[in-house]
Amino acid sequence: MALELTGLHHLTAVTANARENLRFYTQVLGLRLVKRTVNQDDTTAYHLFYGDGKASPGSDITFFDWATPREQRGTHSVVRTAFRVEGEAALEWWKTHLEAEGVATSEIAERAGHMSLDFEDPEGQRLRLVNDTRAGGAHPWDKSPVPAKFQIKGLGPITMSVPDLRRSEPVLTTVMNMRKVRTHPATGEQGEIHVFAMGGGGASAELHVAVEPDLPFARPGAGGVHHIAFRTPDKKQFDQWVARAAQAGLRSSGEVERYYFTSLYFREPNGILFEIATDGPGFDVDEPLETLGEHLALPPFLEPKRAQIEAGLKPID
Repeated sequence: MALELTGLHHLTAVTANARENLRFYTQVLGLRLVKRTVNQDDTTAYHLFYGDGKASPGSDITFFDWATPREQRGTHSVVRTAFRVEGEAALEWWKTHLEAEGVATSEIAERAGHMSLDFEDPEGQRLRLVNDTRAGGAHPWDKSPVPAKFQIKGLGPITMSVPDLRRSEPVLTTVMNMRKVRTHPATGEQGEIHVFAMGGGGASAELHVAVEPDLPFARPGAGGVHHIAFRTPDKKQFDQWVARAAQAGLRSSGEVERYYFTSLYFREPNGILFEIATDGPGFDVDEPLETLGEHLALPPFLEPKRAQIEAGLKPID
């Protein structure tokens, strides 16, 4: 059986305003704060994880809180992150809800194969809601301000921009075993879009690649994306991915133990940072599922520095 990624694991972005970020993603988008921790490589910065009611792999958008200027948009970057909702009625509800919250939205229309609604968070993070035509799979959060039937189910397609597909495609297909399933013509801000699928496919397992050779290089910052993470179910398959990356000649991090999952990092040839992460052990490994995100959680190797780390963090509630 061929080694396959099973879909999107999480997406990590950048905020310069953790307090407003927390308000928007929990109170406007209705996501659950499933882990309140710090960047393990920079413990002066929060790392906030938002997901569904059960903190499921594939539901998380996460943020590093860094005091940085806004992203300068361009290619060689992730340009839009989608979330899945169930049914076109949900898209209609979200359009009304977002506009009532003062968030400008696009029209509901088909984009790259999915009925969708585009909008941005307060820092210009480009987001999208898509109709997930595969019913079921939702794990609502009972404390969300969003009605359960309209809640976000998890990540949908993620769109990255490259100037030249010929550099990225061999890594996506030959190394990462994705399948190129369709191509869409230019629509508005994006050029031709190539859709690559993982595992069983569908909105939760698609990477969209927009080919935009005329854009400048993006410059990282608040409102931008740091990296995309893809799912592998267990440590046995993860070890195969580590070996596969090495055999392909990719410069990688090797195995990195993140405590909540195990990670492998590398850059695809157009410079976008990828991660392959295990589904487990999950965010309830160090605190009860019922109270996830309510207190600062630290992996064991950072626990001895708790007092110092807490002293360096500003309150966000």
